[in-house]
Amino acid sequence: MPQYRRSRIPGGTYFFTVVTYRRQRFLTDHPMGEILWTMINEVSQVHPFTLDGWVFLPDHLHCLWTLPEGDQDFSKRWGLIKAGFSRKVKSCLPRKASLTTSRHRHRETTIWQRRFWEHLIRDDDDFRVHMDYIHYNPVKHGLVQRVRDWPNSSFHQFVQEGVYPPDWGDGLDLPKPETFGE
Repeated sequence: MPQYRRSRIPGGTYFFTVVTYRRQRFLTDHPMGEILWTMINEVSQVHPFTLDGWVFLPDHLHCLWTLPEGDQDFSKRWGLIKAGFSRKVKSCLPRKASLTTSRHRHRETTIWQRRFWEHLIRDDDDFRVHMDYIHYNPVKHGLVQRVRDWPNSSFHQFVQEGVYPPDWGDGLDLPKPETFGE
């Protein structure tokens, strides 16, 4: 079994990719997105973090988090978010037929992939590249033609704050850096 090494820097900023089990397409369905938001908010109240940017797509999500000084435990937060979400939606997404022995042993559902992808943000340029990637992702996946047309993203907040112009990303073809776990 592979040994996964995670970068754990107290107070660090991280890029995450979290994927549904077998790429099931439900995260942007109503009320799934609302339930996911509820879990993110509940966990952040008990285990604080700053959600710097985010995008929900039907089968995965990307986000940037900054942890509090002295705290490096993003795994606990993701575990709580995924478990809480799974508890709340399991009646809507029954998948017991494909529950493997391994998933049962690890007390996992068939809602999320077992792990998540994480990348420690190194500097301001790295932060900007990942934030752009997050916001451009719906276009990359062919879900919309323009970034501004995807509702499940922090892009609209950044436009209101003057960080991005409303037409940002039009005609853009962002390269995919090696750090993205899709």
